[in-house]
Amino acid sequence: MRRSILSALLAACALTGIASAAPAAPGYYIQDNDYLGPGGSDIQSVIPLLNRDNVNLLALTVTVGDDWENAESAHLRRFLEIAKQTQIPVADGATLPLVNTVAATRLREKQYGTIPWKGAWGGLGSIDKTPATQPALSKMPDGTPRMAVDPLPAAMVLIKAVHDHPHQVTIIAAGPLTNLALAIRLDPTFAATAKQLVFMGGLLDSSMMSVTGNADFASDFNMIADPEAAHITLTAPWASITCVGNVSNDIMMTHDLMNRIAEKKTPVTEYLQKFYAPLPLWDELTSAIAVEPDLVTKSVDAYMDINTAPGMDYGHAHVWPDATAPKGMGLQKVKLVQSVDTKRFINEFVAQAQNAMGTH
Repeated sequence: MRRSILSALLAACALTGIASAAPAAPGYYIQDNDYLGPGGSDIQSVIPLLNRDNVNLLALTVTVGDDWENAESAHLRRFLEIAKQTQIPVADGATLPLVNTVAATRLREKQYGTIPWKGAWGGLGSIDKTPATQPALSKMPDGTPRMAVDPLPAAMVLIKAVHDHPHQVTIIAAGPLTNLALAIRLDPTFAATAKQLVFMGGLLDSSMMSVTGNADFASDFNMIADPEAAHITLTAPWASITCVGNVSNDIMMTHDLMNRIAEKKTPVTEYLQKFYAPLPLWDELTSAIAVEPDLVTKSVDAYMDINTAPGMDYGHAHVWPDATAPKGMGLQKVKLVQSVDTKRFINEFVAQAQNAMGTH
């Protein structure tokens, strides 16, 4: 029964005409993200994927996280319009985590302390007046997009992509993993049919980071926003998983870097400069590593999982070596990125931002 239902869904997907890039491109990619906008790391994460001969970007899928899903989708589509990249489909996805709620997070803060960044549920401020479900979209400073969303939900776009291109699609996850978990639950073959997963999150030993550095940067928001989705995703049978965790805090978007980008005037660079945000290049680095894995100069393999038990450790990442890893729990080996070629990444990001304009 499950196979017949999935077959029917995939057949329905085929009727919608999701775009596929030229077969000559050596790599297929989908990015799933919580595109807080305008500007900033979430939107800028698309830049390393644009106008590259080795990247066939099948779609961008949107999940609740740094902002409500409807606002993220609108900001992303507006950026694609500004960049003349509207040939890239955008698929709307989860508007809430699988289990976590506003009410539960509000209680958790009272029990275990303030969560520095709550994304859609209060940002850096209070969660007290946050609604339980997604509110209507408010006026956008970057303009209202005309570009329509893909008719399929994000989870089905992900499933269709890996079955259209078995073992060839890299999934880049730079936000909470809700859409991926939904795809895995809809289609148990989804993860194994992809080429690999590259995700941003899974910070380790971050308690001291929150004391000695920026507590927001140490909070591992992508995991704590939807721990159940993270657990489902990281225990699925991917052929390869790469974790861009602690290292993603090491490279900042600075005024000097933005000035370098703005030396070439285009609608994209003017947009980036207008909405400049001095934050780590979390998601940009994740996209770059997915396309160019040789940017990684040091890594270590370990088993990883995300704690879903109630308590102060809810949503926190844990890793084990072979000798002590829990057995029979479906844990997967993960490549933990420890260092990258920062100079090369920065130079390439500047060039990519300056040449991100498309022709559509």
